[in-house]
Parts: sequence; structure tokens; C-alpha cells
Amino acid sequence: MAGRLSEGDLERAAEAIADEQGLDGVTMSSVATRLGVRPPSLYGHVADRGGLLDRLSAHALERLADDLSVAVAGRSGPAALRAFADTHRTFARRSPGLWAALHRPVPPGSPGVAAGRRISTLTAAILRAYPIPDDDLVHAIRLLGAAVNGWIALERSGGFAHSAPDADASWTRALQALDALFDAWPTTASSPLTKETSR
Repeated sequence: MAGRLSEGDLERAAEAIADEQGLDGVTMSSVATRLGVRPPSLYGHVADRGGLLDRLSAHALERLADDLSVAVAGRSGPAALRAFADTHRTFARRSPGLWAALHRPVPPGSPGVAAGRRISTLTAAILRAYPIPDDDLVHAIRLLGAAVNGWIALERSGGFAHSAPDADASWTRALQALDALFDAWPTTASSPLTKETSR
């Protein structure tokens, strides 16, 4: 039976379980049951549960990279920033299991490494529309990723569900604030957080 299974079969089964039950629900047994095979049939494709989750993470990164490539094509500045962030948020809503899988470490040699680099390259291209020095680009990339994914994590945990205005309004304001921040990026690393003051 293992020879009849494809990598796509495993990925689709793992994705469905992750979306329904979370990553904890993705096991060799649960994927085998979903596919209608015995667990040993999977070992011709993955060595263990860790390998299965690595495959799922790579699949998630590839899907997100494809979605982002389409979303930001032909856009720059605030429009590209909005498309980038909205794509992440839509991805998390549509495929919560895959979104969770994005945040697992990707082992060297995984197809997810190349997909992750595609995402980083797209992010850098968006941020190069702003007056951010090349030496600071990695800081800006990390800030954007932390802001978008942190916001999504809070939204998914219900953190914005019990107060007004609604989350969509705050999302728009947050993206406007990020756009203004990147447009006013400090030209040097010196700031009240780092420079010494005399008394």
C-alpha cells in the first residue's frame, strides 16, 4: 500500500487533521486512519512523526510563498504591505493547522528552506520601498513578521473578541501604523533606548 501513496496524499491528510484538531492531532496513526491504511504503510514515506510534521511545515511554507507571490505581484508601498499582511491573515483563517505548522523549525535540507527564503525575499522586496537602510532590513523584516503573526495569534486565541471596535478596524489601523513606522524608519541605531544621557 505504501507504494500507492504519494507525498501529496500524506500532506493533504496531515493538513486536514491539523486544521480540525491542531498539530497535536497529527500522528502516524491518525494520518494512516485518514488514508485508510495501516501505520506501517507510512514508513516508506516518512521516518516518524517528526518527519511527518516536517513535511507538513514544508508544505505550509510552500503554500504561503505561492499565495504571497500572487498577492503582492505588481504592488508596492502600502498596497503591498496590506496585501502581504492580509494574505497571512487569510491563510491562518482558511488553514489554521497549516498556519501553526509555519512556526515549527525547518530542518536543513527540507523543501521548506527554499520556500522560507522565498517568503523572506518577498518581505524584503516590500520593505525596500521604504527608506530603510540595507543594514537595518533584517530588523524591519523581523518586526513585520512579529507584528503580523503576533496579531494573528492574539486574534485566533480570542484576544480581540470581547471589546469594541471590531478586530477588522484594529487590523486596518495597525497596518496604517506599520506603514507610517517603516516610512519614518530611524536613519541611525542611536535612540533613547540605546544612547547614553548625561545628568
